[in-house]
Amino acid sequence: MKSSAASRLSNPVAQFAAIIVSLCVVAALAVWYCYAHRYILYYGDAQAHLNISRSIVDSRTPGYEQIGTVWLPLLHVLALPLVGSMWLWSNGLAGSIPVAICYVIAGCCLYLTAREAYTSTRAALVSTACFAFNPNVLYLASVPMTEIVFLAGLFVLLLAMVRFRATQRAAWIVCGIFASLAMSMTRYDGWFLISFSAAWFGFFARRHRFRVFLLIAFCASAAPLYWAAHCWWETGNALDFYNGPYSAKAIQAGRPYPGYHDWAAAIRYYAAAGRLCAGLPLILLGVAGGVCALARERFAILAFLLLTPAFYVWSMHSSGNPIFIPTLPPFSYYNTRYGVAVVALAAFAAGAIMLILPRRHRWFGLLIPVVSLVPWFFHPTIERVICWKESEVNSIARRGWTDEAAAFLAGTYKPGQGILAPFGDVTGVFCRARIPLADVLHEGNGPAWMANATRPDLVHQSLWALAQAGSPLSKRLESSGAYDPLHDITVPGAPALEIFKRKK
Repeated sequence: MKSSAASRLSNPVAQFAAIIVSLCVVAALAVWYCYAHRYILYYGDAQAHLNISRSIVDSRTPGYEQIGTVWLPLLHVLALPLVGSMWLWSNGLAGSIPVAICYVIAGCCLYLTAREAYTSTRAALVSTACFAFNPNVLYLASVPMTEIVFLAGLFVLLLAMVRFRATQRAAWIVCGIFASLAMSMTRYDGWFLISFSAAWFGFFARRHRFRVFLLIAFCASAAPLYWAAHCWWETGNALDFYNGPYSAKAIQAGRPYPGYHDWAAAIRYYAAAGRLCAGLPLILLGVAGGVCALARERFAILAFLLLTPAFYVWSMHSSGNPIFIPTLPPFSYYNTRYGVAVVALAAFAAGAIMLILPRRHRWFGLLIPVVSLVPWFFHPTIERVICWKESEVNSIARRGWTDEAAAFLAGTYKPGQGILAPFGDVTGVFCRARIPLADVLHEGNGPAWMANATRPDLVHQSLWALAQAGSPLSKRLESSGAYDPLHDITVPGAPALEIFKRKK
């Protein structure tokens, strides 16, 4: 009986099935935990991603144009099958479920890639466990954010790369192209990796190397070319995602920050973010694993994984994309989650330690994932999860006025009365109050919005209006004489949210 069970467990198919089941269980538990504690929509970006997806199917002008220009669209598209449900939209699960599926894909492909790269099942298990059980990865796998979706594409690409090197099959080239397209439609990191992935396939091709390079580069570049064409069609500016009014560059508006045009500071801040996301033990294990991989000539995949952290350092230095962490000035939280790329790198590297352990002592290597979690064992609280803390600290004011405004509207708003409001953070109120976006007139509705928001005294179709104090819309509503301020919601650290009602 024991030998039969051992035989089943040694079967590669059975092992992989066990990995899939384990990752599904872990993902489901993480999503359930965040849902039960209402953490899913703590990130303002998570709420925005869901609202964009919802507006494609629920808007006064639904359709393709609602997809926007700054955020790349894959997550919004993945959420479309679920976001039409009012219940799944309002609690955030419409975005959590596809992201959790991407977490499972990332873990499975990480396992297969590590097994191929290290020719060791134990090394693959170590790498997968270090990644999959990291608390910051688990939190990001439970919320509608793009980091895990990107990592899923990255590990699919890495699997295609190592399998192509081993088999030279064209099917892995096709797989790599689709993975690159998915990455490039999720985060701009994917654009940066296109030339490197094309170079990899070209270098390891045994025939027609330059043709293979050109094929990958040409096909994968379709994603950024499409997005530039999309931005031009929507706004008249092909670079709207980079320098438009809602871009990271516009948000910073030239304000200096640590790391801007300072390589040393950019590296220091990103390294600190990576340490907070991965934990110091995993960083040290990753360094040790990197040395082992280099000694055994297995460093190529690790070198490729280093490219994403390099991209973030470059973005801090040159693209107006800061990272703030609580341990360095200005001692706050902003984009700290970008350090999760270090988790993927260090986890993959840690598996290489298994390559140098004597056969009779290899079971010690299975303790590596436990050691990687030591920072959270000693302090088993959600407060120690930096990505959660970032979302919690930055959303205190927004959650305060969102909850109060949603409760107010839920008790007074009648379907069809109409609401004039901007599409930014205020849209979270309608999500929480379960008010269809087709009842809301916002920037994405084109001329109707411009007419109502510019001259509410002449064009006032909506009975209600919401605006933050001091905003252009708030000033126009106050001076129009067409709307009365009915309710102000004031919370520390944010402008008041004003609720207006049209005069009879």
